Formats: sequence, C-alpha cells, structure tokens
Amino acid sequence: MNSTHRMKLERHTQRKARVHGAVRGSTARPRLSVFRSNKNISVQVIDDETGRTLVSASSTEKAVRGDAKHGGNKAAATTIGKRVAERAKEKGIQQVAFDRNGYRYHGRIKALADAAREGGLQF
Repeated sequence: MNSTHRMKLERHTQRKARVHGAVRGSTARPRLSVFRSNKNISVQVIDDETGRTLVSASSTEKAVRGDAKHGGNKAAATTIGKRVAERAKEKGIQQVAFDRNGYRYHGRIKALADAAREGGLQF
C-alpha cells in the first residue's frame, strides 16, 4: 500500500470515528448505517443498545440486481434507500439517526438519504 492510499485510509478512519462518536442508535431511534464500495452499497438499521440489526438492504440482493445494471451508482442507491424505508416502516420504525459512516454527504450517499426520506423515514 503506497503512502497516498494509507493517508486516505487514515483520514477516512478518523472521519468515521468522529461521525460514529456523535451518532448512536437506540431502541426509540435506531441508527441508519451506510456502507459504500465501488461496486455496491448497503444499509443497515441498527439498535446499538442491543447490538442487533433490525432492517437491512443491499444492492447485492437478487431483486435489486435485476433492476439496476450496476450496484455502485446513484440509481442503485435510490433503490436501496426506498427499499430500506419500506422495510423499516413494516417493522414500525419511523425515526432513525443517519450514520454516513465517514463518507461525504454527496452523490450516492445523498441519493440514498433522499430516497429514504421520500419513503417515509425521518432523520
């Protein structure tokens, strides 16, 4: 790993720790955590008090893979945002704390958040 990549990884880790320190999920208001890779995007709604994942959605799911050509773009992020909002509403979850996991609130992360809000989640 070259020094530029190591520095980027360190900065991302610092941002992630800073964001995660400020955002905690509870039973009343669970945490919506986003993971983004170059090829896919996934989301989990987590209750940090019990350490359980309540709801999840990912672009690697078979139903989503059929809809989107590529799992790492804004269209896939929008689909995942709507999907996680539907599943959360089915479980009776309306409010969440958004954990962007150190990623900039831009592009796919913003598209996912906007779609989740349209789907009925409040954060």
